[in-house]
Amino acid sequence: MSEQHYLELCEKPVQFEHASNVNNVFFDEANKQVFAVRSGGATGVVVKGPDDKNSVAFRMDDKGEVKCIKFSIGNKILAVQRTLKSVDFINFIPDYPHTEFTQECKTKNANVLGFCWTNWNEIVFITDQGIEFYQVFPDKRSLKLLKSQSINVNWYQYCPETTVILLSTTVQGNILQPFAFRNGTMSKMSKFEIELPVVPKPAKLSLSERDIAMATIYGQLYVMYLKHHSKTANSPSAEVVLYHLPREGACKKSHVLKLNTTGKFALNIVDNLVVVHHQSSQTSMIFDIKLKEPDCAVNTHQPVLPARSIHPYRIPLSGPTVVPSQPPVPCQLYSSSWSVFQPDIIISASEGYLWYLQVKLTPTVNLLQDKGKLMDFLLRRRDCKMVILSVCSQILEGGEKGSLPVVATVFDKLNQVYKEYLEAEQSYAAVNVKVLYLTDVSRVQL
Repeated sequence: MSEQHYLELCEKPVQFEHASNVNNVFFDEANKQVFAVRSGGATGVVVKGPDDKNSVAFRMDDKGEVKCIKFSIGNKILAVQRTLKSVDFINFIPDYPHTEFTQECKTKNANVLGFCWTNWNEIVFITDQGIEFYQVFPDKRSLKLLKSQSINVNWYQYCPETTVILLSTTVQGNILQPFAFRNGTMSKMSKFEIELPVVPKPAKLSLSERDIAMATIYGQLYVMYLKHHSKTANSPSAEVVLYHLPREGACKKSHVLKLNTTGKFALNIVDNLVVVHHQSSQTSMIFDIKLKEPDCAVNTHQPVLPARSIHPYRIPLSGPTVVPSQPPVPCQLYSSSWSVFQPDIIISASEGYLWYLQVKLTPTVNLLQDKGKLMDFLLRRRDCKMVILSVCSQILEGGEKGSLPVVATVFDKLNQVYKEYLEAEQSYAAVNVKVLYLTDVSRVQL
């Protein structure tokens, strides 16, 4: 049955102390770090990153319940939010004072919803009344306000890959205002509206933070909206609507992913594929927005493959009472305790595991019967060469020999990719020759 599972959890997950009455677990989406905070930090904070080099352990004074905790890029400065009015900072730069310093939000009567590091020494406070962009001076143990923007905020999302913060505004929450941060500057991008299935009367908050995610797909930033089934709107099933968010210009609705079912969903991005997890059926489906459907203003997509469960995963037993011969216990997939983060992270705080979701290409060969579509799908994936060779072998000499038109289609697609590769190589070589020529000319002139 394993050949049917095209999604799997990584073999070596990040392990941390599971959540309990004395241990709170936090996740930092920028550094991909898990924080296990015991007793407010007084009995220890352990930070686990994608690899052992990012692991840190320390203690800090218990000054109240920790609401949010994150390192700046490179683990240079730690920021901790304990109240709705301020954020505390601790230097982790060698030879700098290790004592805490505090910054209160500038806006009167505002509450801090959270914060995001956009650089090793630049941080954004998101409040219910706007955003405040600061530069941190670790040597002086102080912050300088670079820029602020007043706007009523319901909730926010952050995409660390593009350093874009998305704010939910207005009473219904469906007017989204993005801001981009780069090299000490804050840019206000074009706001846009999420089309709600039903407009409530009287107006109330109708767009949940849980139904919005930001991710980079094929190098472009998208806002993904999980549009649930609505009886009054006569929509038979849920769908994921993708809004393309460029740095400049208007945000446009560009893709609709048909889920053909209802219930609770979660989203991941793996190898430029949109993965939609469905809790009640305990299955996942994948979408490739590059697989073109018939031309229309908004591309509508069906799942590339039949819905399948993530490959079963077993958790090794640990602890002093474990007998070496005891077998690993099955992990409960699609658990209600799972938390999903972009692009490809699944966390079980109750079990103390962080996994990276992965795509297995080999099972797709038999699940996708249209060989032309299969080649289009495989050619856009990482580590696709051996699987493509197996497809070629299958249609040429295997038990499932393809017809001449099928063979022609497969090799036409391979030849097209090879042609594009050669043209790119020639273009690159021409640019290099031009640079060398200009360099030689400048030397002669000198």
